[in-house]
Amino acid sequence: MARFHMVLPTRGVVRAELPAFVTDVRPAASDPAGRAAVAADLAGLAGALVPFDPGGQESLTVAANALRRTRHLRVVAEFHPGVATPVYAAKLSASLQRFAAGRLGWRLAVELDPAVARAQGDFLTGAERYARADEFLTVAKGVWREPFDFRGDFYEVAAGGFAPPLSVPPFPEVHLSGTSPEALALSRRHADVHVFSPEDDLDALVPELPGLRYGMSLPSPDRSEDSRSEHSRVEPSRLEHSRFEHSVEDYARRGVTEFFVQTEDVYRLGEHVKERALAG
Repeated sequence: MARFHMVLPTRGVVRAELPAFVTDVRPAASDPAGRAAVAADLAGLAGALVPFDPGGQESLTVAANALRRTRHLRVVAEFHPGVATPVYAAKLSASLQRFAAGRLGWRLAVELDPAVARAQGDFLTGAERYARADEFLTVAKGVWREPFDFRGDFYEVAAGGFAPPLSVPPFPEVHLSGTSPEALALSRRHADVHVFSPEDDLDALVPELPGLRYGMSLPSPDRSEDSRSEHSRVEPSRLEHSRFEHSVEDYARRGVTEFFVQTEDVYRLGEHVKERALAG
């Protein structure tokens, strides 16, 4: 069964400034991610993803707000493992899980552009990035229960671990991505969901990841440029819907169940979900 997740915005809308002599009575355009999360919840989507955005708001904070404002939506926060210790990330997430009935998920951004990584204070390269991510997840999962001791190349914990009530909620569902041997090995050890891109060779990669759920990042059905051609004889919205549905069906046949869509029209995506449910 296909489950749809909306990609939430991580940056606020900057309004055009009005002249000094004009009184600005427009309502504040604040919290676009929170509003989008509420819309996704009401539209019946399965979840939402807050992507890692070096120039935007911090994903775990945005996810916390989205969880607070919704009742059913599962929210995945994507973050770089170099931005915090695994113990801190685990404790923060254990607290969020308690308040949100276990609806938080993690997605690690392991592969970063070198310039972006250095700007984050991270100078690891190559396979070391995946080795650190492996230890990060090992420690984060380990401290979820006490007692826990660990000594690795990147992290060390002595007599650590969480006691109840922090240890009671489930550990966040782990989403990973990538096609390198290191990325696939990391998913086999730690992932619940491996997320692909449209250019990935699913027929070759899925057998490398047995026992996992598979996700796919899809372009928005309301952003198709070629479908808006003046030469098109098909109404654009119907053509976009058809192409989007064809992509979903094609990936679903190959085992993909989680679809991450960056859309500006969450209710339209919600209608698509309802139509699929009614079609059985």
